[in-house]
Amino acid sequence: MLLVSAFFCGHARAIPDTTILPAAADPRGYMRHLKDKRVGLVINQTSEYRGVSLLDIMRAQGVNVVRIFVPEHGFRGSADAGAHIANDVDSATGIPVISLYGANKKPKPEYLKDIDALVYDLQDVGVRFYTYISTLEYCMEACADAGVYLLVLDRPNPNGHYVDGPVLQKEHRSFVGMQPIPIVYGMTAGEYALMLAGEKWVAGAGKLKFDVVPCKNYTHYKRYQLPVPPSPNLRTMEAVYAYPSMCLFEGTTISVGRGTYFPFLQYGCPEFEGLMHHSFTPRSGPGAKTPPYEGKKCYGEILGDIKELGLREEEDGQLQLKWLIKAYRSYPTKKNFFTSFFTKLAGTTILEEQIKQNVPEADIRASWKNDLEAFKKIRKKYLLYQDVY
Repeated sequence: MLLVSAFFCGHARAIPDTTILPAAADPRGYMRHLKDKRVGLVINQTSEYRGVSLLDIMRAQGVNVVRIFVPEHGFRGSADAGAHIANDVDSATGIPVISLYGANKKPKPEYLKDIDALVYDLQDVGVRFYTYISTLEYCMEACADAGVYLLVLDRPNPNGHYVDGPVLQKEHRSFVGMQPIPIVYGMTAGEYALMLAGEKWVAGAGKLKFDVVPCKNYTHYKRYQLPVPPSPNLRTMEAVYAYPSMCLFEGTTISVGRGTYFPFLQYGCPEFEGLMHHSFTPRSGPGAKTPPYEGKKCYGEILGDIKELGLREEEDGQLQLKWLIKAYRSYPTKKNFFTSFFTKLAGTTILEEQIKQNVPEADIRASWKNDLEAFKKIRKKYLLYQDVY
């Protein structure tokens, strides 16, 4: 039976754990960095505290906000994954809104020339191919180039309690994976920014001036209930926990339920008819225009036990491969199962070959061990919060 304990919106609204506070919650912790500065904000619908946008918090404190930059999914977080986001003007304030997605992933010099400080505040989900950390890296590069001060307002990582998955090989770098980190890397955006700069993985790291304002009362032990959906198809905490495992299906011919009530909590395709009993039919809608298999009945599985989704009370979480392996073994024309996008998501060609060769899941996981241990040693140097390891 599917566990859907916490919807962000709709029938029941999730209640945040008020003992954990994002940096945006306490203006005293960051306003001193912005005094008398012309400020740009990298924000979206997640950049809020108790329903108030960081933009409004800043303006109420007298901060001179001159430009807004928005990542994938746009200012309101309602655009499809990969959808074109156009530049705009915020109707409430008249402040220009600049897209950092599509052809303009890195802030252009002309957009920074009249800015003294750029503030980054986006709620990430701690998964390598979730593109907000790619936006962070490009912002760091742009600020280093332009001599603009960067301030990162940190937020808790809902998948920050474990590290798992293959580490990206640099020859497979893309916007859905820019650095040699595992799929689940167990760091907040602030910790990740410190690592990018400290390891000199970001261009111009030596000349970048930046600060990270930490969360309060957060540790990597604690579970954090997101108050706002980070993107249109991560509607529940269950979907957030399932996302690291289920998003790998986006590099195959299998639907992950975009265009249904439960995206990233089910998978299927028409070819599984008679092989799997759960079914769903994707429909076009907000955040899912022309979803895969639109209007076609798909057969597959719906996820059930929350312990399978990376949330375990007494042990670390774990990236799950069992659904992907089962789907591949069940698919009738295996040569068409994977697409070229799978390598970008996995960050390596090895995982696809292991699945094709029917390598046992335990052996696949064992093949990640050395790379994960090496990454954890690097990661440890930049942690701001008590760790699980």
